[in-house]
Amino acid sequence: MAHLFTSSTTLEVGTPPPSTTRSSFNVLFHRFVDLSAERGQYVHSPEFEYSGRKWRLIVYPGGDSAASEGFVSVYLQLRSGESCESGATGIKVSEKKTKYVFELPGSWGWRDFTKRSKILDNESLLDLNGTLAVVMSMTMKEERLSVQPFVPKNIFNDLMNGLLFDEDTADVCFEVGTTEVDEGNTVFHAHRLVLKKCTPMLSALFDSSNTLEGDEKMARAVITDVKPEVFRLLLANVYGRSMAEDDMKTHVKDIIDAADKYSIVNLKLGAEAAYVKSTKITVENAMDNLLYADALNLALLKEVVMDFLAENHDEAVKKVSFADVPGHLMKDLLVAFGMSKKEEEGKGNEKEEDFDVMRVSELRVKLDKMGLDVDGSREAMIEALRKSSKQS
Repeated sequence: MAHLFTSSTTLEVGTPPPSTTRSSFNVLFHRFVDLSAERGQYVHSPEFEYSGRKWRLIVYPGGDSAASEGFVSVYLQLRSGESCESGATGIKVSEKKTKYVFELPGSWGWRDFTKRSKILDNESLLDLNGTLAVVMSMTMKEERLSVQPFVPKNIFNDLMNGLLFDEDTADVCFEVGTTEVDEGNTVFHAHRLVLKKCTPMLSALFDSSNTLEGDEKMARAVITDVKPEVFRLLLANVYGRSMAEDDMKTHVKDIIDAADKYSIVNLKLGAEAAYVKSTKITVENAMDNLLYADALNLALLKEVVMDFLAENHDEAVKKVSFADVPGHLMKDLLVAFGMSKKEEEGKGNEKEEDFDVMRVSELRVKLDKMGLDVDGSREAMIEALRKSSKQS
């Protein structure tokens, strides 16, 4: 499978024609020499987005069924979106160009792009690892109206933000502090319906013995295990408000703990990503971070620590104590060693559905596309994907 990277950014001098958009992509076909040269066999890039549409590049290393003997076939394929007129420039061997009106589904390119032997015999086309880089520039001609219509934005987000902490419309409230009594606690007003749809665990507090009846309309719940300033950020996230970067940095571990406790998955994973980004893993803190990640099912943080241990195994063996490491973490460590070895050898994941060697982010993306829970341990995510694959 090819890996896709955006290879360049176009900088405009002057005002470009309003009807044209341009972009450039670099598609890497690893170990091209080992790809099947049987006629009709092909490999393709992952889908990529350009101009609001999804595309992929298809290469037949031995040519498609109608290609001349010994030629490579290359095609650009429109996978989703409206029909459009496009121009594309392919490999820089011969600066091939074409223009085509794409209909969905549709593809266009070159049956006899270039000879396979020309690629294999030209050292400038393959790197030391045998990777072929296909540089593809695309220009898109869009239909434009002479007068641009004005369409007001959807006001739902503004309405939700306006409801945040609004006492007049609220039917529940949280008393957040260090005591069960309301003296000194901070009160946050909320709406039962919003909580029920967005964070059922917070909503459930008003159906439990923790509910305090203040008057006929307002149900109350006391929270003593979350700081008021953190709960304010948590509730704002529930109502769709973005969190300031400084607030995330200041309270990141408290946010992770609270989001985990009340199962606010998007906030938990966002805080986990912020923690990973801001924390440098060392031999001194690796074990603390590993145990913390395991306790709260922070699969991404766990993967980062495991990768560090795999890459620095000699130093880790000397300085890190593994006495307190639970036995179930050994599989994660072995996966990290395997991934590290493959990356050193320039090998990728050859089996597209080999969940065991997928990165945590890859697993989460697949789960999200299937509408499944993206929170949980690596093992739980893999099990959910396998179960879903068997059912489909």
